[in-house]
Amino acid sequence: MRNIPRTLALVTGLILTPLTCNAQWYEAQGHARIDQGTVEIARTKAMENALKKALLVAGASVSSIQQVVNGLLTQDQISIRASGSVNSIELIDELHSDNMISVTVRADIFPQEKKCLALDFKKSVLLTKSHLNHREQASRGSIYQLDSAVITHLNQKLHSQSTYSASKILLKSATEFSRLNASFNEEKIKQLAVSLADTTDSQYILFSEINDISFEQQRTNSWKIWQQGTYPRNFDFTLYLYSGINGELVWQNRYQNTGVWDFNKRESIDVNGTMFWQSNYGNMISALLDNMVNDIDENIMCEPSEGKILHVKGNQVVINLGRHHGVKIGDEFSLLHMSSFKNENGNHYASTNISPFKVKVVKLTKQNATAITIDHSLLGNIQLNDLAVRF
Repeated sequence: MRNIPRTLALVTGLILTPLTCNAQWYEAQGHARIDQGTVEIARTKAMENALKKALLVAGASVSSIQQVVNGLLTQDQISIRASGSVNSIELIDELHSDNMISVTVRADIFPQEKKCLALDFKKSVLLTKSHLNHREQASRGSIYQLDSAVITHLNQKLHSQSTYSASKILLKSATEFSRLNASFNEEKIKQLAVSLADTTDSQYILFSEINDISFEQQRTNSWKIWQQGTYPRNFDFTLYLYSGINGELVWQNRYQNTGVWDFNKRESIDVNGTMFWQSNYGNMISALLDNMVNDIDENIMCEPSEGKILHVKGNQVVINLGRHHGVKIGDEFSLLHMSSFKNENGNHYASTNISPFKVKVVKLTKQNATAITIDHSLLGNIQLNDLAVRF
């Protein structure tokens, strides 16, 4: 066991000192892939992943994490939008399996006073095919399938690293999002998000655009005149997270970096292959995807867990949240009526009215839950597609 004592300041406008008696120990697991035998780097990533999970479970909102080198924390500050701090960290287990490393850490955390009940549940997120805004830029390397490959890898990382999302993926055909986004047609985007959510039983819809994959003009090895030039290649990517309930934009963020394109300029590259993802450029994109997973978790962790009502009978409802989303027998939900209104410009807006009913889960499947009213009263005015919500 490695004990790693540090006082990590959480930056919230004040530097908080961990001199309080109500600290709590949190355990979390982190995972990372071992590429080309780089065990130490993989351990670093796995510990970062585990510590972030521990902080999120404690109620913190992580914006960045301090560097971890050889399993030891080397910096004394962590940038976090939360009132809490970490006093010490222990690495209590490390497991190697094939090309993966898993670590378990235990962190002594002084948590936020307020924690959201929705932390217990995973939110269903649908990932849609990305869009190459400048398709001609993909000609070098023939990486036209990068729009699908990036989303596939993001989905894999969400499955292995995310604490608060249950992701699914839709790649068979592109959506109209980019065309609608370019024309600022927010009303149609709302309708698209709600329609996709209804079709796939998802709470959130994730759209994305690849803005730039062009090359820099200055080669990286210009002093080695006997070698073929290697040039930095840009990767500029924007994520858009929409609510599937009302079609509103919940969050968006842009990710940018540059990596050396260390392939022959005439070579066609398989963007779904190991060679690409272990290259300098592929590793750069992979690191950005890790950041995206953390940002998605941060932005949905305390959002209400909303399930649509699929069936109503007497005092019983069936909702589209189940064991896969973290629902347990005995969990309680409030019921909300869904309605909509149109403004003077003809735009539609979703609205909800809180009903007096609360229900308790009595039966579970992987994707659905059956719940009955707590006071056994009949659900007279609850309808299909109304909501069951855990705030």
